[in-house]
Amino acid sequence: MRANFIGTLVAVAVIAVLAAYGSLFTVYQTKQALVVRFGEPVRTITEPGLHVKWPLVETVVQVDNRILDLENAAQEVFASDQQRLVIDAFARYRIDDVLKFYQTVTNIEGANARLSSLLNAALRRVLGAATLIHVVRDERAALMARVHEQLGTEARELGIEVVDVRIRHADLPEQNSQAIYQRMQTERKRQAEANRAEGNQKSQEIRARADREVTVLVAEAQSRGEQIRGEGDAERNRIFAEAYSKDPDFFAFYRSMQAYEAGLRASDTRLVLRPDSDFFKYFGNPIGKETPKEVPKPPAP
Repeated sequence: MRANFIGTLVAVAVIAVLAAYGSLFTVYQTKQALVVRFGEPVRTITEPGLHVKWPLVETVVQVDNRILDLENAAQEVFASDQQRLVIDAFARYRIDDVLKFYQTVTNIEGANARLSSLLNAALRRVLGAATLIHVVRDERAALMARVHEQLGTEARELGIEVVDVRIRHADLPEQNSQAIYQRMQTERKRQAEANRAEGNQKSQEIRARADREVTVLVAEAQSRGEQIRGEGDAERNRIFAEAYSKDPDFFAFYRSMQAYEAGLRASDTRLVLRPDSDFFKYFGNPIGKETPKEVPKPPAP
C-alpha cells in the first residue's frame, strides 16, 4: 500500500515537472515569438525573457528580429533604350509584424522566396523606365530609392520592413560587353591614327618652316659676308693705292714678296721662267733694278 502511494507521488511529481517544463519557454534578445494554439495564432511576444504557455495545447514559433539578408540572383533587365542589363541586387529586411509574417509566408525561407520575386518585379518596373546611362551613372541612387519604396510597400503586407536595397553590379551581358569593347578599341585606334597623322603633318610643317628659315638666314649671312668681303677688298685696294702713291718702290717690293710666297711653295718650287725675267729682279738686285751692262770698248787703233 505504502509502495503504491510513493509510486503515485513520483508519477504526479514527474507529470508536474513535465507540465512545468512544457509550459515555460525563453525568448532571447535576438528573437520574437508567436504563440499558436491548435494552429491558430493567439498572441505575439516581443519582450525577451521567460514566458508561459499551455503545455500540449500551445506551441511557440520564434523568428529572428535582427536585420536579415536577401541575396537575389542576377537577372537581365531591358532599359528604356532597349539596352540589356545584368542586374545583381540585394536587400536587407527585418520582420516587423510576427503575426502577419506567420500568416503570409510562415518562415524565413518563404519570406526570401516572396521578397525575391517582389524585388525582381520592382527592378524591372523602375529600371525598365530608365536608360542605360541613368542606371549605370547618372540616376542610380534615385532609382534605388524608388525600388526601395516600391518593395517596402509590398513587403509591409508580409509583415516585413525593408531596410535597404542596393545594386551590387549593373553590367552589360558578356556578348554585348565584348562588342562594345571591340568598338571602343576600334575607335581608340582610329583616334590614335588621326592624332599620329596630325602630328606628322605638324612635324613636316615645322621642319619645312625651319628649313626655310635656315635657307633665308644662310642666304642673308652669305650676302652680308660677300658685302663685308667686298668692302674689305675695296679698303685693301685703297690702302694699296695709297701705299703705291707714297712709295712705289716699296709697294713693288711688297707685291713681289707676296708673289714669291704664293709661287715658291714648299711642295712645288718648279717654275719655267727666263732668268732675266722681272719675277726674279729682286734676286739679282735688292733694290729690284737691273745692273747696267758694260758696253765693250772699241779696240784701240
